[in-house]
Order: sequence, then C-alpha cells, then structure tokens
Amino acid sequence: MIQRIQSIFLLLASASFGGTFALPFADSSAPVANTVFADSLYSVFDSMPLMIGFGLAALLALVAIFLFNNRKLQKNVASVAALLALGAAGFAFGHYMQEADQLAGITIDDEPGIFLPAVGLILAVMAVRFINKDERLVRSADRLR
Repeated sequence: MIQRIQSIFLLLASASFGGTFALPFADSSAPVANTVFADSLYSVFDSMPLMIGFGLAALLALVAIFLFNNRKLQKNVASVAALLALGAAGFAFGHYMQEADQLAGITIDDEPGIFLPAVGLILAVMAVRFINKDERLVRSADRLR
C-alpha cells in the first residue's frame, strides 16, 4: 500500500543496529587486562548478549520491511526489534559503566558506535508510528467504501 516511509525507517534502523558490529562503542588510552578494554576497544564483540541482541534486532527490522501485506505483524516485529535493541543497549551501558568504574587513571573516549543504538531505536519507533498511521488510513478508506 502506502508503505514507503516505514520501509525507509526500518531499513535505516536495521543498518544502524548492524552498524554496531562495525563501529566500537568506546576506546581506552591503554589496554587494561581482564576488562573489556583488554584490546583498548569496547565493541559488540566483547559480549555474547550484545552480539545476539543487536544481531536479532537488525535481522527483525530487515524482515519487517517485507511484511507489508500484514501491517499488524509488521508492527509487532518492528516493536520486538526495538525492544531487543533497547535491552541490548541497556546491557551495553550497564556493562560499560561497570567496567569504567574499575579503570582508574585511564582515559576512555566515546566512539561513534555509541550513538547507533539510540538512532536505530528512534528509527524503529518512528516506523511503528507510521505503520499505525498507514493502518488508520486504510481503515478509514474501507469505511468510505
């Protein structure tokens, strides 16, 4: 049907969630043994729940694009992708704060990857919003017939 803007939002959300695999969240000035900064970078690859959460969120957002025939299912899948990303981002933040407390005297700089989960979450929520608008438009057109 109308479906264009939701698809764009879902594609960008999927790219944003997938982009977390390419860009690190933070880096430290020096490697610190027995922490996530052992390689001087904090990325998605430092924790299995992060890889699973962001990977599933990216996959679900991509799959939701092709569910345009069933808007209710599309909305549910996009909502689950947003919730998975929110959970993974919360886990990443908690893990980051726990590790940052142990690093005394080490400078930690945020990297561009730290913003990708928030951008993807906003895009997924916008997609759900526009799916709802599309559903209301179709229902009102059905009433006129």
